[in-house]
Amino acid sequence: MSVVELADVRKSYKLGDTVVEALRGVSVSIDKGEFLAIAGPSGSGKSTLLNMLGCIDVPSSGRVTIDGADVGGLSDRELTRYRRTKIGFIFQSFNLIPVLDVYENIEFPLLVKSKLTRKEREALVMRFIEEVGLDDRIKNKPNELSGGQRQRVAIARALVTRPLIVLADEPTANLDSGTGIRIVELMRSINESDKTTFIFSTHDAHIMREAKRVINVLDGKVVGYDGAEV
Repeated sequence: MSVVELADVRKSYKLGDTVVEALRGVSVSIDKGEFLAIAGPSGSGKSTLLNMLGCIDVPSSGRVTIDGADVGGLSDRELTRYRRTKIGFIFQSFNLIPVLDVYENIEFPLLVKSKLTRKEREALVMRFIEEVGLDDRIKNKPNELSGGQRQRVAIARALVTRPLIVLADEPTANLDSGTGIRIVELMRSINESDKTTFIFSTHDAHIMREAKRVINVLDGKVVGYDGAEV
């Protein structure tokens, strides 16, 4: 069953007197539980495509449907709520809050969910701390962690809200190759055990090898697929 549908999505930006066509008629269907990579050179449109999937931007034309909702018809407030409840984000720069420890960084997105009790928040945070293997680092601040450990915190933070989709923008770019491989294996394991949909924007050959499907983007268009097309 598809959780994401893009139908003839186009996105243009005006830079001075120039109109830049970042996406030019992209149509893609993504199923629940996919481990999928979007690949392409810099300027190909893959980051814009990820922004569409993350409800950070809306198309100039065409339709983006996530979990049955046409996100192009949502207000800014509704888009913000949709991002909080449906989508988890993992960034190459980790984006952790420096003054918060591991536990607090992972708990942070849950604090906007007022319906959760403190006990419920604690159970969720501890579950994902254990899942990413940081039981012994709960009280450490980001500057006391290695790059791989910081990315593990970011993964747990993305998953703790139990999102429908996790979007990862070059999640291994700031890691050495060995650490990057272990991080990809961790995400692959979570994908298989929890059936969470992972969508990557990446240049990382290891992510592309591990992906069940790779969408190749060039000049704002999908130019091909590697793996089983859905």
